[in-house]
Amino acid sequence: MISSLLLVDCTGMENRSEGTHKHLKVIWRWWKISLRSEYRNTQPGQLRESHEEFKDDSVLMHKITVVFGPSILTYVSNLCNGEFDYLDRMPDPLILHIMTFLDLNDALRLRCTSSKYKKLCDSDQFWEHRAKVEWGTITPEMESLANILGWKKMFIAYKLHGEDTDEPEEQDEEKSEQQVEQDEEKSAQPVEQDEEKSEQPLAAD
Repeated sequence: MISSLLLVDCTGMENRSEGTHKHLKVIWRWWKISLRSEYRNTQPGQLRESHEEFKDDSVLMHKITVVFGPSILTYVSNLCNGEFDYLDRMPDPLILHIMTFLDLNDALRLRCTSSKYKKLCDSDQFWEHRAKVEWGTITPEMESLANILGWKKMFIAYKLHGEDTDEPEEQDEEKSEQQVEQDEEKSAQPVEQDEEKSEQPLAAD
């Protein structure tokens, strides 16, 4: 048996002078398909209920759970109670555009909120954009590596490599500063010794 569920069916009248009529319905459709002769002429069926009627229809709720699973029943019940998840229903390109305004840590936190955002945060489009934001331009070497590993792994590899290469530079800077200080101390010592020698003959006279 093939079953389908239409979550929201909206109708209405725009001419307010004639009165406004609106309704929201849950529509349950089914079609029993079988090779048995007694079901050969079976026609598709349909059940329409308002949101308020659906809330009290335990039989239909059970059918939805059996066919589509408890998660769909929860989702439909939330819709009937006016609880809409607008963020998950937005188009993927719009979500990716919004995520471009987040820093990397906030985007990764967003990844943990739902399976949809996890999928988007793991997508090549997201990490390719992050790479362009991080380094400005993408070199042919980086693009070639991204084609092999994927943009996420390429970004992490270059990020870790960049952190590793920064440490020796910092160490070299510290060493150079220490060397300058040591050279200044050494250059100052002969001057002090010459001043002491020049003062000794004067004291003897």
